[in-house]
Amino acid sequence: MKADVVDMLGKKVKEVELSPAIFESPINIDLMHQAYTRQMANSRLGTHDTLTRGEVSGGGKKPWRQKGTGRARQGSTRAPQWKGGGKVHTPHPRKYLQKMPLKMRRAALRSALSVRASESAIVVVDEFKLSDHKCQDMQQAMKGLVGNLSALLLISGKEGKENVILASRNNPMMKVILANYLNVRDLLNYDRLVLELPSLKLIEKNLGNPDKNT
Repeated sequence: MKADVVDMLGKKVKEVELSPAIFESPINIDLMHQAYTRQMANSRLGTHDTLTRGEVSGGGKKPWRQKGTGRARQGSTRAPQWKGGGKVHTPHPRKYLQKMPLKMRRAALRSALSVRASESAIVVVDEFKLSDHKCQDMQQAMKGLVGNLSALLLISGKEGKENVILASRNNPMMKVILANYLNVRDLLNYDRLVLELPSLKLIEKNLGNPDKNT
């Protein structure tokens, strides 16, 4: 599969061959769903907490005697049925961590990249650079590449890309990440994938061998 390589103005400068092992790999929807669910679960902090009847204050004294009052027996004002009492079957701190073998995570990434390629949603740029860190400059550059669509921009490294990173922070329609941090959630959440040539080489290096498991 070949893709056009464009400059910052969106003009074609050359063509590049996309690795069929990555961009034409079998699409496994179930695997992508598992990777997406795992990533969302692992991003949860799990710090939610509620107090049980043993943790709330007060309630040391029986509110009234057991018999003879005509009222239902009560042992503590901190029981769940009382206002200000403890809670039952409510959240407590826990880990939502889900594990997934590295080989499966890479296969899910290849599937997601194949989906993007099949939708013609990949834009390859020879070099993405900005002379200033103004949001307006970033918006103009992205409009020339993807129009009014949302985009995920992959860069190979932070060196020389400080302006690109800063100019994208306040833009809700795009996100800039390092190619080594490519993930299924970001791939599927944006309309277009914008790749720098160096980042494309990194992806092929990391995902090019389906049997690679380290």
